[in-house]
Amino acid sequence: MFHEPRVWTAIAFVLFFVIFGRKIWGVIASKLDERANEVRKNLDEATRLRREAEQMLEDSKRDHKRAQEEAQQLIARSNEAAEQMRAQAERDAADIIARHEKMARERIEAAEKIALRDIRRQAAALALAATKDVLGKKLEEDPELANRLINDGLKALPQAFGDKAA
Repeated sequence: MFHEPRVWTAIAFVLFFVIFGRKIWGVIASKLDERANEVRKNLDEATRLRREAEQMLEDSKRDHKRAQEEAQQLIARSNEAAEQMRAQAERDAADIIARHEKMARERIEAAEKIALRDIRRQAAALALAATKDVLGKKLEEDPELANRLINDGLKALPQAFGDKAA
């Protein structure tokens, strides 16, 4: 019987609790008491918070009712003011629309003038480039024509300066 490990394990277990049981039990009991006190404290706090929350709910219901009444009064005043503003806005809208139409027409006319001017510039630039290309090809093909144009231009130069001075 004393040769089996189970017997010695049981004896060691019993001796351990006999020797250290009171100390262990005291520690366990104190921890359980602390936990119970903490739970009681939390319950008391929760009860207090619930009472405060109920009071806050009642206050908020009262404030909500008061706010609804004030909102109804504010809505009524706002509707009156909105009607007055609408009437004034209708009167002013016609004037504003007329001014905007006039400004839009003026902008459109100015944009048309600018567009026509740009188109004319581009057309002139394209015509000049095309003329330059055509004349360049013609002059390359006929060098005698180039000499004739230069001579005619030099002959007409004094006459051109004379006309400008007069």
